[in-house]
Amino acid sequence: MQTNFTAEQLSDPHVATSEKILRKCVHCGFCTATCPTYVTLGNELDSPRGRIYLIKDMLENGRPADAEVVTHIDRCLSCLACTTTCPSGVDYMHLVDHARMHIEETYRRPFWNRLTRNLLAAVLPHPGRFRLALKAANLGRPFAGLLKRFKPLEPFGAMLDLAPRSLPKASDSAKPGTHPATGPRRGRVAILSGCAQPVLKPEINEATIRLLTRLGVEVVAPAGEVCCGSLVHHMGREEQALEAARRNVDVWLGEVEKGGLDAIIVTASGCGTTIKDYGFMLRLDPAYAEKAARVSALAKDVTEYLATLDLPQQEARGLTVAYHSACSMQHGQKITMLPKTLLKKAGFAVRDPAEGHLCCGSAGTYNILQPEISGKLKARKVRNIEATKPDLIATGNIGCITQIATGTAIPILHTVELLDWAYGGEKPVALTALTMKMPA
Repeated sequence: MQTNFTAEQLSDPHVATSEKILRKCVHCGFCTATCPTYVTLGNELDSPRGRIYLIKDMLENGRPADAEVVTHIDRCLSCLACTTTCPSGVDYMHLVDHARMHIEETYRRPFWNRLTRNLLAAVLPHPGRFRLALKAANLGRPFAGLLKRFKPLEPFGAMLDLAPRSLPKASDSAKPGTHPATGPRRGRVAILSGCAQPVLKPEINEATIRLLTRLGVEVVAPAGEVCCGSLVHHMGREEQALEAARRNVDVWLGEVEKGGLDAIIVTASGCGTTIKDYGFMLRLDPAYAEKAARVSALAKDVTEYLATLDLPQQEARGLTVAYHSACSMQHGQKITMLPKTLLKKAGFAVRDPAEGHLCCGSAGTYNILQPEISGKLKARKVRNIEATKPDLIATGNIGCITQIATGTAIPILHTVELLDWAYGGEKPVALTALTMKMPA
């Protein structure tokens, strides 16, 4: 794609990066076939190619974002299926991230949209506040239908629909501390506690810690860790995201200095994609560029790390698992086969649902901010999953778990919960009704 940025514009490192990305696009349109919003809406401006034109025009002309640009950029899930498909290597992720920063800096959103986004940014990255908000949701639940009738308040109705009716107790796994290895120590890792996950499903990190310590790995939950920053990052609030990244970089490198780390284990693939991008996000910060790159290199999805431990083959368990590959896992981190290989090795029969490349519609806060499109994607995803006739569903991202669980009665668990159980851990509560199918 030909570009016409001025030398002055290109002196801005963000613009210079985006210009290089834009020049790689050859208008081929391969991205449209795998873009969930284009497949759903059929609008060229809701495809990656269409958004690239809008972003180019906005940045090249140095003009503020307008309502049309914001509408179509907001509809992007950042699922990154387009980057997997693109034959030219267009780095769409960093281009749309820059566009969101530009929108945040130059566009004043309508009041209710600002309120919703401010509320999400103030609550979700903080586990304590998030827990209180979910408890309060029980009071507002009867009004969900009414809220959804008024378009500006529709996101609040979506929040109430997604909120669980009960919450698990706060878990020790989210508290700072060290979980020693059982027997001879063969490794030492830090684990990301996260923000939403320890409130909604603390059993994910509990299972991770149990499994790793049984395998001889010391697991550290460092003090001072905060949200990875992905939520505000995808809202275009870059300074908030970078501040979170800096804090985590300091915390994790502090653990490296104390006792060394083989990896930083991440059990939410959405967080993993962002942490692995810290090196890029902080590339312009002379105090943190090198340190952030070190942290990004250490970050590993839990399945990536488990694959290095040579787990033994288990007997068949008589259970069929539909594996849902989160977008942040398959497109963001390019991890496709490892989780399925580990599940098969653990004795599960694994099936791939059709259209596995398409997003389930969760995408961080997308299912709140864009509930109509998200609902269509969820229904499509659930149909494809149920068509495989599985006993249960496995995935590696808390957002996908929450989203898909509202559309099907099939139990859905994190991959590591099944692996923990298969290798001597506790049986997940969600599988109690399935034990009759297990061989004696």
